[in-house]
Amino acid sequence: MLVENLTLYLLYVQSWREKVAKSIFVARSWKGYDFDVLDRLMEKKYISGSKGARSVILTDEGVKKGEEIRRKLLNHPDLLALP
Repeated sequence: MLVENLTLYLLYVQSWREKVAKSIFVARSWKGYDFDVLDRLMEKKYISGSKGARSVILTDEGVKKGEEIRRKLLNHPDLLALP
């Protein structure tokens, strides 16, 4: 689960808003991560997209979870401390 959360976090922070219809935007991110992890995130409905595509769409739930992970990381001082 840690690897899935970190991968989702990276997808989230590297995402961009892409217009898909007149007033509809989605969060899209490059998917240069382990395909098994991406498959598990897809099963959990955090991301969607074609297996042959180079990018994925973060679902609304995926964006919410990415924001939640970001808040947790930013509020945990030990994780941000540089050696």
